[in-house]
Amino acid sequence: MPIANLFPTCLADTFRKRIVEATAEVLRRAGAEVRFPKGLTCCGQPAFNAGMRREARRMAEHTIRTLERYEGAVVLPAGSCAAMIRNNYAELFADDAEWRRRADALAARTYEFSEYLVDVLGVTDLGVHFPYRITYHPSCHMLRALGVDRQPRALLYALHGAVFVELPDADECCGFGGVFTAEQPEISRSMLERKVANIAKTGADVCVTADPSCLLHIQGGLNRAGVRTRMMHIAEVLAFHPTT
Repeated sequence: MPIANLFPTCLADTFRKRIVEATAEVLRRAGAEVRFPKGLTCCGQPAFNAGMRREARRMAEHTIRTLERYEGAVVLPAGSCAAMIRNNYAELFADDAEWRRRADALAARTYEFSEYLVDVLGVTDLGVHFPYRITYHPSCHMLRALGVDRQPRALLYALHGAVFVELPDADECCGFGGVFTAEQPEISRSMLERKVANIAKTGADVCVTADPSCLLHIQGGLNRAGVRTRMMHIAEVLAFHPTT
């Protein structure tokens, strides 16, 4: 049985634990043995994005040490955090051959949730009945940093009873961008308003994404605009039960 070490990520674990629970549930249903590594904290992405490379490196070293104690794949329900480990750790340790080797070894077994389901476990249809009109927001890190788009779409297209509607200008950023939303609030707000307007055009009951940061940001924008579409993480959709 393949081993999936679940890295919950800060935003999901702090603000929407259902994402973590749903991720574990779906992975088990897909045939993986789910483990929760002890001692994980932040991957270091916020510090990295803010230019605090020394602090980010300390967190990255802790993450690497922690996960080296666990065999098997590392699976994250957040494209941005997966991209941090897969891409940015190499930059943090560019001047240290030993740590770069260890970072590369971790990166090689790190996957975003939908990517792991489709590309590693070979699963697209989990037999989920989801009788709603849906659209999909692909996060920037998923598209540009990981090149992951086919996988979440395959999972959503396989939903039974769902009507999929393409989101206009889907590849445009929602305006969160980590510290960007705090450093450039006016630009961020404008980008969010455009994203919310495009979601409203779809008439979707649910807008699905694979990044908790985008989910929380866009849901706030939808609420303020009075748009009834609700945001759901792809793991929550795949773990959907008619009573929930």
